[in-house]
Amino acid sequence: MAIPKHTLDTLYPIAEAQAGYFTTRQAEAAGIHRVRLARYAQTGWAQRVRRGVYRLTHFPRSRLEDLFIAWLEAGPDAVISHDSALMLYELSDALPAAIHLTVPRTASRRRPGLRLHTNQISPAEIVNFEGLSVTSVARTLVDVAVAGLSDELVEQAVLEAIDRGLVQPEAVRRAAERRGVRVRELTERAVSKRSRS
Repeated sequence: MAIPKHTLDTLYPIAEAQAGYFTTRQAEAAGIHRVRLARYAQTGWAQRVRRGVYRLTHFPRSRLEDLFIAWLEAGPDAVISHDSALMLYELSDALPAAIHLTVPRTASRRRPGLRLHTNQISPAEIVNFEGLSVTSVARTLVDVAVAGLSDELVEQAVLEAIDRGLVQPEAVRRAAERRGVRVRELTERAVSKRSRS
């Protein structure tokens, strides 16, 4: 089944920016109805990887494909966050048991293999990381502290982020301001250690 060139021209840049993945909703916006998309998948042009998420079959594989799939599955307002964002920034050696995303309060929270957090995130706290929407370094550090990552690991991540120039001490302080006394004290302790050295 031939795919119209204008359809490919619309869908390909979307998939390209997402490591070759796209959603049913994005395909429909490009002019591909769900029934036609299912036929394209049968021909091998696209592969259905999860409900509502497809991959261009001939697109090169990405080291982040699990995160792209989870991010697209969770919806357009989802953001990679917490332990998963910490891993992306290489501020933790631990591989999270589940993929962490922050989603709006109205989002469905039942997704196997995903750890969904509901919280408000301002646009200034979201960055593009190789095509993924990810919480900023400062927001990530504060989120893992709030979620209960050990004080030692939080301090280590804050120090490393500052040392590598990923975040300024003042940005960490601002992110921690509204997150409770424990988080403010913990991040301030780490920032102060770096200021003294």
